[in-house]
Amino acid sequence: MQTRSSARRFLAGPAALAASLLTLTACGAGTTDSTAAGNSAGGPTIRIGVGIDASYAPFFLADAEGLWAKHGVDVQLVQFGQGSEGVNNLTAGQVQMSGNSDTTTISMLQQDPGLRSLLVYEQSGKYLKVVLGPKVTAPSKIRKMAVAPGLSEMAATRFLESKGIDPKSVEFVTADPPEIPALMQKGDVDGYVLWEPWPAKGVELGGKVLENTGSYGLTYAQWLLTRSDWLKNNKDTAVKVAQTLEEAARLTESDPQAAAEATQKAVKVPAAQTLTAIKEIDFGARDFTAADLKGYEGTAQFVLDSGKVKAKPDVSAVVQRGWFTEHGKGSR
Repeated sequence: MQTRSSARRFLAGPAALAASLLTLTACGAGTTDSTAAGNSAGGPTIRIGVGIDASYAPFFLADAEGLWAKHGVDVQLVQFGQGSEGVNNLTAGQVQMSGNSDTTTISMLQQDPGLRSLLVYEQSGKYLKVVLGPKVTAPSKIRKMAVAPGLSEMAATRFLESKGIDPKSVEFVTADPPEIPALMQKGDVDGYVLWEPWPAKGVELGGKVLENTGSYGLTYAQWLLTRSDWLKNNKDTAVKVAQTLEEAARLTESDPQAAAEATQKAVKVPAAQTLTAIKEIDFGARDFTAADLKGYEGTAQFVLDSGKVKAKPDVSAVVQRGWFTEHGKGSR
């Protein structure tokens, strides 16, 4: 029978949520605020939750290049060790917007039906990779896999299924991404599926990358998130953030070196790793498509089938289809 060993629950209740806001991440800090000098645009500061990997390069580049101020918004980036922390803090009102993966957000909709996704700013089937421990000779030898809640867990499940392995026969050990390569090195788990830089860290510790998630048909997208109550009263600000992110995503593709340097300065990810990641990720702000929604329904079904929620998440209420075209592009 499949088990999960963790001090955290996949979907935090109110008490766990409150605790998470006080708990330090595995990197040594619960949150880190960063605001580039000269970015002040007047008005209230908007706090945006971001992760600590290269997939957030457009946010760091916008900071470094003063793009927030250019678009008339004052932004403070708040770093979190994993995506679920960003959603938790958005729910708690500690940040007003956040970048997060589609899968992780869908898995957390039950705790906050007020979440709203405004656009997609990147997608990839190459950025997440399967890493096996040094003594694991084949997927069939896997007995334990480390997972982070949300995208990582679904990616691990789909990987096992693609190899004809019943996920219920494998123990899932939930941990923060920075902890996971060390768990593999110590032999506490046999493998994992994560985004960079954690596959590269795993290789440094003796593991091997087997394949990326696109090899077994899994892609992900990153959403720009907020809450319905905040959006109702701050539409103009949300539009400015969206426009900034669109420009920053385009600049990330056209000037990857600048994006890599900004990311290294912000979160200490080596520039070479970000340059590789940019080749693996398609950056660009866009609206949601019918194909997106079909895929999200499949993700919602996965969350329901996992037994972590009692009702299928209503993705249609969260995804604001057409919002970016109507407001972000139409407000120039």
